Amino acid sequence: MGKKRKSKNPGMIKPFEAMNVFRKSRKPLSVGELEKRLGLTKRHRKFVKNILKDLVREGQIIKIGSAYGVVEKMNMVTGKLQVQRSGAAFLLPDDKKRKDIYIHTKNLRDAWHGDRVTVAITGSHWGGKREEGRVVRVIERGKQVFPVRVIRPMGGTALLCHPTDPRLDFGIVVEPDEAVQDVPLANEVAQDENGNEIFPAEPVEAEAAVDFNRVQRGDILLVAPGEQINHSLWEGRILKMLGEEDDVQVQEAIVKANHGIPTAFPGKVLAVADALPDEPGEEDFVEREDMRDIPFVTIDGATAKDFDDAVFVEKISGGYRLRVAIADVSHYVAMESPLDREALKRGNSYYFPKSVEPMFPEALSNGLCSLNPNVNRLAMTATIEFDKAGEPVASSFAPAVIKSHARLTYDQVYKGVILGEKEEQEQFGDLLPMLRLSEELARKINKRRKGRGSLEFDLPEPGVIFDARGRTVDIQPRSRNFAHQVIEEFMIAANEAVAEFLTEKELGCLYRIHPGPDEEKLTNLFKVLRKIGISKQMPDPITPQSLQKVVKDSEGTDQEYIVNRLLLRSMKQAKYEPVNEGHFGLASECYCHFTSPIRRYADLVVHRLLKVALGDGHQAIPGQKQMGRIGSSISGTERTAMEAEREILKRLTIIFLKDKVGGEFTGVISSIAEFGFWVEFQEVMAEGMVRLSSLGDDYYTFWSDRQMIVGERTGHAFRLGQKITVRLESVSLELLEANLSLVSGAEDYKKYV
Repeated sequence: MGKKRKSKNPGMIKPFEAMNVFRKSRKPLSVGELEKRLGLTKRHRKFVKNILKDLVREGQIIKIGSAYGVVEKMNMVTGKLQVQRSGAAFLLPDDKKRKDIYIHTKNLRDAWHGDRVTVAITGSHWGGKREEGRVVRVIERGKQVFPVRVIRPMGGTALLCHPTDPRLDFGIVVEPDEAVQDVPLANEVAQDENGNEIFPAEPVEAEAAVDFNRVQRGDILLVAPGEQINHSLWEGRILKMLGEEDDVQVQEAIVKANHGIPTAFPGKVLAVADALPDEPGEEDFVEREDMRDIPFVTIDGATAKDFDDAVFVEKISGGYRLRVAIADVSHYVAMESPLDREALKRGNSYYFPKSVEPMFPEALSNGLCSLNPNVNRLAMTATIEFDKAGEPVASSFAPAVIKSHARLTYDQVYKGVILGEKEEQEQFGDLLPMLRLSEELARKINKRRKGRGSLEFDLPEPGVIFDARGRTVDIQPRSRNFAHQVIEEFMIAANEAVAEFLTEKELGCLYRIHPGPDEEKLTNLFKVLRKIGISKQMPDPITPQSLQKVVKDSEGTDQEYIVNRLLLRSMKQAKYEPVNEGHFGLASECYCHFTSPIRRYADLVVHRLLKVALGDGHQAIPGQKQMGRIGSSISGTERTAMEAEREILKRLTIIFLKDKVGGEFTGVISSIAEFGFWVEFQEVMAEGMVRLSSLGDDYYTFWSDRQMIVGERTGHAFRLGQKITVRLESVSLELLEANLSLVSGAEDYKKYV
């Protein structure tokens, strides 16, 4: 009689071991076959099924009948689905080495924008330049809840709704009498049937049972989708009544839900934050430099509530000494703690015109870790010495305890220091000489930075202006002056100093990298510039200095707008990585983010690394691979924040323009496509589109090599940067569009031939 086979301890087997078994197999494996190859028995089936579930969720394997196969061996790819407003869809593969895969609308099955899916490759598209595929399976929903707009009643008590995100092109049928009974209470987290967190719930009052007889067309509801009725219709369950569509706070709630931005902290995270002291005690000052007598100041916007950086400048023999103190968040937030895990999930704080979704609970972000004036605060400090020309010559770093001596605003510093207004200067008292010295040093640092080729594009950022009732009354360029630049220069200097120090220590660093521009886009840019007579040749080599010269040569000319716009569009997006590739835009060889750990997770990682480099043996830090995963995650949340910021601005702009339909605006053509061109208004920071279908005097063609649209008969031309007059014909919150018609401003294309 043979010996009974002894099974392995399943707890010792990891998912990657099971994945190795799948990769070595020449065919898909059933649950039983995997058990045998792992050396397990049937009594371990639950454990094996959990491993399989994890691998399916990760998109590494897919179930085929009763067996499981490796996705990559079956000509399949996993990734995130991106649906454009036009309806075109693309898979952004998990494998960053693969190009995006085109998916026709008919091949989307039940997948939505933002879903993580598995796609089967079916052929090629666009002359073989891009693979084409079809969705095989939805691995994970990108949206578990989303806001919808009420369209109309459907008979009985049902309401027909449509998602507010134009990329979700289907209907939702909801029954009002099912509402609110399952809505989570304050600080609870909603879960799906498998116990997975689906969204951080906002506080819901007991009287939240809305009278849905009063719900009107256009009102916004928060719903959880249910079963699919047909290809374009789903059931849904109402979670919350958000309110009227034109309300700014409702629009912010829409954008937060559309982008999956957390709006409340889990109870256990709040409990940890609430258990922290209101201020540091003497025991926290051990082994810290006492810098409370140094008159640090914070300089921020007038409405800022979290202050994570304070500065002080003094004259020394041979130059200047800059001290930058940054809130020591890592002292209170241990790696892998509930606060840390939640902060990593958020990645950064999210800023909206009327609200903020912070990375940490307010007890930390606005309290214990905020460098408020006249209170003791723990900080990590960077001390940098500069020569008389503003060149850094030495730097040192230390944990410290500081006390901010004043909370100043950019406008105060601008008026008192830059403009020299006596009334403001009197408010500064003994701080005035230090503030003047700060301006002096900042100008020298700025000059040196520009000298090495740092790129700066003169493109104003829009700011929304509200009246006392919270209604949008104007959208104008955000105020920016050299007081902003003072802080910016000091923060860049500190970030570089820390990155260089960590690199020298060979400890590792989460770098802020900015790759060089996209070569294809840059080549096309200079083709356009040559065609319109701005630049003769593309610089060789492409360096920050050579591109800076192109920008500088266009300053004050009619071509300045087009050069800034097209050059900016050729730039790649900055990101976080543990491998240093330099920062092209800043012309910096070594750069990281150190100065905002309250609102950016990357900075918190860098603080931990810096502490270990300074000899802190108690501080846990991530390994190289883990830093890579962190970098990828927070680069993604940063993109989410940027997309959300753009969307809320577009939504508030459309609401602002509603009562201006029929009015005329002067503007500049900011972008051109085959079907029309966008126009930025000069009277207000808003834009709309002139469609070619609205130009009835001719047949128009897009000349991509010159970024022009030209009429075949009339020769009327429209080019980037051209000034024209338009009429606002209509606006649509559903489509996020402002439609324009041309009043005047067409030019003769012969001017550009």
